[in-house]
Amino acid sequence: MIIEKDFYQRDALTVAKEILGDYLVREVDGRRIKSIIVETESYIGASDKACHAYNYKKTERTKPLFEEGGIAYVYFIYGLYHCLNIVTNIKDEPEAVLIRAVEPIDNLDYLSNVRFNKSYDELTKSQKKNLTNGPSKLCTALNITKKENYMEFYKEGILYIESNPNKNFEIVETTRIGIDYAEEAKDFPWRFYIKDNMYVSKK
Repeated sequence: MIIEKDFYQRDALTVAKEILGDYLVREVDGRRIKSIIVETESYIGASDKACHAYNYKKTERTKPLFEEGGIAYVYFIYGLYHCLNIVTNIKDEPEAVLIRAVEPIDNLDYLSNVRFNKSYDELTKSQKKNLTNGPSKLCTALNITKKENYMEFYKEGILYIESNPNKNFEIVETTRIGIDYAEEAKDFPWRFYIKDNMYVSKK
């Protein structure tokens, strides 16, 4: 079942934890690709120096963060990579959840060919782990770009999220990655992941 819009109209910390174990669904090249969200990070504009909309800074890039929760915020980094976020909370309260890693559960040959130009069976153990174990890796594998900016996760289409009724795991809470510039915010324990999942980017 697709998760309804109301789910996202809450703070980023709550959504980041509760979305773990749910399904990210991507329709591309005539395929419906399903993966499990296994790692997330929260960003909160009001108080978080790591957030693009810190102190309510609104730019052309950050406009999606000021919309109602439930849409995609896709940004481009280092001139090379895309990162997929879920906008949360109410309108004009800029918060988001970065999807850091997913566990692929179908279309493995398709994903491995996109990432490594090989079939899944030809991949090394390391390459299998590296299919989608990072924000830019999962965007590459699922062909998520700025075109998916503003996509509504609560409506069936080319990018949406389905609930998983059978969750049974422990959540690890720790610090975020790659934000050493963010002063005190770099120490906020706002990264969450499913314990012992092999697709988590860093443990």
